[in-house]
Amino acid sequence: MRCGMVRLLGLIILGTAGVFWLITRPVSLPDDALAGLTGRTDQGERVFLAAGCGSCHMAPDATGAARLVLAGGQRFPSDFGTFVAPNISPHPEAGIGAWSDPEIANAVLRGVSPEGAHYFPAFPYTAYQRMEMQDMADLIAYLRTLPESDAPSAPHEVGFPFSVRRLVGGWKWLFAAPDWVLQDPADAEIARGRYLVEALAHCGECHTPRGPLGELARDAWLTGAPVPGKDRGRVPGIDPASLDWSEGDIVEYLTSGFTPEFDTAGGHMVEVIANFAQLPESDRRAVAAYLKALP
Repeated sequence: MRCGMVRLLGLIILGTAGVFWLITRPVSLPDDALAGLTGRTDQGERVFLAAGCGSCHMAPDATGAARLVLAGGQRFPSDFGTFVAPNISPHPEAGIGAWSDPEIANAVLRGVSPEGAHYFPAFPYTAYQRMEMQDMADLIAYLRTLPESDAPSAPHEVGFPFSVRRLVGGWKWLFAAPDWVLQDPADAEIARGRYLVEALAHCGECHTPRGPLGELARDAWLTGAPVPGKDRGRVPGIDPASLDWSEGDIVEYLTSGFTPEFDTAGGHMVEVIANFAQLPESDRRAVAAYLKALP
């Protein structure tokens, strides 16, 4: 009797471990995800700007041409530790120059490293996963044209148990839903705005509150959130209930940084506006149309 109970307990433990291992495994793109696609550097620059890649991966306080040297080093505090942006320049050793196109795509769209490990979701692949594959190919082509940096990537400062990469697989399984927040946009302009806000520009990462495990509270989409880290203020809501600006006001803000009250953007929004100001005005209008179309 006792021997049978021990065997049963062993089977339960093995089964539980097997389910855990299955759920938390890294899931990569299909091998042919980029098949037949040719990257266009001009369109890749547009994706690069909308996605804010340089804003996070340039060196701290970089200015001018140095903003395109994606050496990493910027620090992003959170309730789980401090994440440090890595070098993603085309340098073959310090950066991603030796990575294949599918390896870059898996990192951006699935949060999976070339070694098959999970990236922490401080990297907003939960938004980027909605990116169109042609845009991904274009972004890769553009990234390969940027200057190299041999600066080594600094390690993240994240303590146990949050430092266990395998657990990120469980987090993805629970919270990394690929579906859109705004369903069935009314027209093409709103659909483009949804793509920019929910995918490329990952606006929800800052403007949406989070749950206890860092998951986005999608039922409070874009309603504002505390700035990560202790006592650092609050990111404002940009949903219709929180922001009474007209579509024209939003377009102007994304172009010049000026609010209707003649105040100016601050914090990380300075970088966002610097990027969006270089996009076609139609993109800024699409974002405004999307924000006004939210419930």
